[in-house]
Amino acid sequence: MTIALAELFNELEAFGKANDTVTTDRALRMLNITHDTGEFLELLVRALGARRVLEVGTSNGYSTLWLAKAAQAIDGLVTTLEQSAYKIDLATKNFARTSLAPHIKLVHSEAGSFINQLASEAFDLVFLDSERTEYVGWWPGVRAIVRVGGLLVADNATSHAQEMQPFISMVKTDASFITSLVPVGNGEFLALKVAS
Repeated sequence: MTIALAELFNELEAFGKANDTVTTDRALRMLNITHDTGEFLELLVRALGARRVLEVGTSNGYSTLWLAKAAQAIDGLVTTLEQSAYKIDLATKNFARTSLAPHIKLVHSEAGSFINQLASEAFDLVFLDSERTEYVGWWPGVRAIVRVGGLLVADNATSHAQEMQPFISMVKTDASFITSLVPVGNGEFLALKVAS
């Protein structure tokens, strides 16, 4: 990790905590992943050799930078989706402060419609950190875009367990996936696609 990137991570962590402490409007909160979740995602991308990564929920780009740090090491690309113009602006500025920008494709779009336009098996790893109540509806599209041998990771599996339960139950009953709940950060639900 370069000193500049380490400093940016620290800055974004502090900004996210300070912002979310005083901001009640969910649309203006950063809702960033935890530092250990960032490290975990970086490890997963590298271990899997996931050169094609999709992130749903950019926010200010904190989690994207962890994914892109790993993608840079293996010459990969992170496509990240965000619907909020305010957060797109924050993320764009944060990406420009690093050497990781060439490994990030920031898309201003509603996730469900974007996912449904993608080709089957388009991604090695998909990270969901967005509108949890939408995941069940997105599942057919998400299921299709993860390649066999690829990984789905969903944040907030324990911090918002009740909200996540319908989605987790749906994925667990899909015979094409094997799953695990990992107690890192706010809880990471992992689903490995083992068959098409």
